[in-house]
Amino acid sequence: MTHSPPNPHSIRVELSDRAYQVRIGSHLLADLPRALAETFGSIPRAAFLIADANVNTHADPAIRALAQAGCRVSTTTITATEEHKSLETLARLLVEMGTARLERTDPVIAIGGGITGDLAGFAAATYRRGVPVIQCPTTLLSMVDASVGGKTGVNLKIEGSLQKNMAGAFHQPSLVLADIATLATLPDRHFRAGLAECIKHGLLDGCTGNACTGDATHLDWLTDNLDAILARHTESLLELIARSVTFKAAIVAGDEHELATTGPSRALLNLGHTFAHAIETLPSLSPTSNPTDAPLLHGEAVALGLVAAFATSAHLGMIPAETVERVRAILIRCALPTSVAGLPDAAHLLARMGADKKTASGRLRLILPTPGCAAELIADPPRAAIQAGWLAVNTQ
Repeated sequence: MTHSPPNPHSIRVELSDRAYQVRIGSHLLADLPRALAETFGSIPRAAFLIADANVNTHADPAIRALAQAGCRVSTTTITATEEHKSLETLARLLVEMGTARLERTDPVIAIGGGITGDLAGFAAATYRRGVPVIQCPTTLLSMVDASVGGKTGVNLKIEGSLQKNMAGAFHQPSLVLADIATLATLPDRHFRAGLAECIKHGLLDGCTGNACTGDATHLDWLTDNLDAILARHTESLLELIARSVTFKAAIVAGDEHELATTGPSRALLNLGHTFAHAIETLPSLSPTSNPTDAPLLHGEAVALGLVAAFATSAHLGMIPAETVERVRAILIRCALPTSVAGLPDAAHLLARMGADKKTASGRLRLILPTPGCAAELIADPPRAAIQAGWLAVNTQ
């Protein structure tokens, strides 16, 4: 990552009296006390900090700064895997929060990736019927997606199958601090996985009439600047994250709880995700030919899901076939998987898709792309079209 002085961004998520700022810059964690004082009017008397066990080097400056500012900080760590994103981990966190005598105005602070933020947010939503949560994402994926919008939750194991985010709550953060200095230690595989969500935002940019990103669409800007992004140039990362956050903030502000039936529905942000969630928790799937790389990361599953969704849409005649190849080419430039070996049979995959949260009245609903960087919710798509989607990502 380059060391040129960054120009920080601050983006407001407009939710009436629950609006909050997403601050994007470098070395923000060491300045956490000032950010909390600006958010709450004063330094909290106490806080409960939940960190991914792998990011203690990023959490330590925040802990020291809070303690020096007079805030009593209780800390704990979690193992940030889909298996540990569970009711058992949630229960442990709630008991530890109670043992720390956390009060209703004392914030929970999450430092880590999307799994950490989801668990910490759900704990904050349920402890004493709701305490503030501060999201401090340390992965690209959590900066551009998971930390913004208030979705929290845990996975459930149902009939032997791990199902994503089946228990949770909408609980908006009071503040999001995206410190891009933490990306310097992020492994390349995890960094590339985060780009899948950025690409998804670009593919949806037409849904808001490009009001969020100016004259050039987010996808055009991303592809034009991809070499600098992959090299982790500071200014390019700041702009990339700000564009994705601005896009998502506009969608969330218009449809916080994913209930809209007209206009830019928040459900559109699930483009590719019904396919992705069906395979993400399968332990044997690898993004490479090396089985030791299994399982898929969330962003890798999303990349595959995007290809499958575009292929499904092309099968239905909603978009030209060449659009699928354009999406595949962008993902390949990011070294993201566009096909995978070892997929279950079609019946098993359809059954796993049927457990998706967007299913209504027993009918599968898919977000499928339409022309012009847009998408729409399709109820009960033909089985043959879905199979065409899976075939497009199935390495024979």
